Amino acid sequence: RACDQLRCTACDFRVSLFNDYVWDQSCDYLFFRNNMPELSKLRAKMIKKKGARAYACQCSWRSIDELTDLQTEPQLRWVCGKH
Repeated sequence: RACDQLRCTACDFRVSLFNDYVWDQSCDYLFFRNNMPELSKLRAKMIKKKGARAYACQCSWRSIDELTDLQTEPQLRWVCGKH
């Protein structure tokens, strides 16, 4: 089961998720820093991919196409924001 209430402890932003999208490889820290959480600006670097999910806060981002355990990616500082 995937958490949909993730929060980043590094930038204190809620982690946004976008179903059926992945992030373009040209994405970088400044792109997210300057454009989160405005979807209209983020769309510039979103690529449609059925079954995938794009996640991002203001300092980190990931494209996922299979169930992934966050504990395997220690550089991410995303935690459950409680339900």
